Amino acid sequence: MPTRHAGPAHEVRALNCFIKLMRAADTVSARLGRTLTVHGLTMGQLGVLEALLHAGPMCQRDLGRKLLRSGANVTTVVDNLERVGLVKRERGAPDRRLMTVSLTGAGRTLIGRVFPDHVASIAAVFGALAPAEQEELARLCKKLGLAAAAPSADSEPLERTG
Repeated sequence: MPTRHAGPAHEVRALNCFIKLMRAADTVSARLGRTLTVHGLTMGQLGVLEALLHAGPMCQRDLGRKLLRSGANVTTVVDNLERVGLVKRERGAPDRRLMTVSLTGAGRTLIGRVFPDHVASIAAVFGALAPAEQEELARLCKKLGLAAAAPSADSEPLERTG
């Protein structure tokens, strides 16, 4: 459903594009999230486990930056994963303030089992687009994310996407 905003054409066009982008992202996330609930995971938890699987142990601050999540959000997700034994935290030796998060054996086993199915689900959803369309969508999303993250006169810079 298009916007009912009666402003200038460039605002209406941008708003309609934004609405479609958000609806598509929410719909895709909801579909992928349903497949994760079978494994008792949220999208946020999967993101943490996947980042640790592919990038290795890292401090919570770096984890938050990588996932574009707030420190409080990462703390909550890591707390929940630690509670069920999928990750562990360890204080750094030279700097005791640094808390490094890593996968446990159970966490590595779970993400090793879940991630391939998750990727297959993503590929199935994106199969609605031709390969060239997927590449174009990726290019446009990166361009939009970088533009939104760039400092402007009236806003604070955001974390970069891409």
